[in-house]
This record gives sequence, C-alpha cells and structure tokens, in this order.
Amino acid sequence: MIFTENHRTEFKEILNDKIEKEIVAFLNSKEGGILYIGIKDDGTPVGVEDIDKIQLQVTDRIKNNILPPALGLFDVLLQEIDKHSIVKVIISSGTEKPYYIRNHGMSPSGCYICCRFIQNNHIMCSEKASCN
Repeated sequence: MIFTENHRTEFKEILNDKIEKEIVAFLNSKEGGILYIGIKDDGTPVGVEDIDKIQLQVTDRIKNNILPPALGLFDVLLQEIDKHSIVKVIISSGTEKPYYIRNHGMSPSGCYICCRFIQNNHIMCSEKASCN
C-alpha cells in the first residue's frame, strides 16, 4: 500500500533530527497532523527496527525539547502497515501557541509552521519560521 503526504500528514523513513520541527509545525497549525516514522517520502512503508525504543524516544523528545509543554496533545502509537511496524504520532493543534524548540527559544530557528506546496506532482512540506 502506498500513502501520500498532505497538509496534515508527514512521512519519515527513520527517526531524525527534524522531528521536533515537524511536531512544532503541527502544534502551531489549526488542525494538527499525523507523523509516520517508517514510511518513505514516496509513501512506501518500510517499518522501523526497534518499535518500543522509537516510541519512547519520540515521547521523550516531545516532552523534553518542545515548549510550552505539549502533554495531552499527542499520542505515539504502533501501526502495522503491509506487515511493517510503523510509529504513528498523532499531534493535536496546540492550545498555548506558539510552540517552539526549547534549545532555540522563540526565534526563527525554533518556531515553525508547515507550508505545503505542490512540486512535480508531489506535495512538499517546507517548515517556515513563525515566531520572532
């Protein structure tokens, strides 16, 4: 099964350094969003190796690296897709906007919104600074 990204859905093949940017962007949006870890950008599920470890790392990074606290605004779940274990992070729209990455503060390098656009028939996401 192949999935597509849209204004509320983002794929990551692996857990990387950009996860906080994506989550902050969804928290600062009007609708929130869903982040899948273990799905390629083209929508192909590949899964993750140590699902429990990844779920714990995602939860810890949200709790420790994003301000104001986002407790109660996200769920980190396991989803099986085509026999692959995928981490599904459901992020609600935040109630204490703007949200930002703790280490960067409320600056252009710490606060993001997600701007989607179409390029070569693919939906692209560009995290854009939203706080000064």
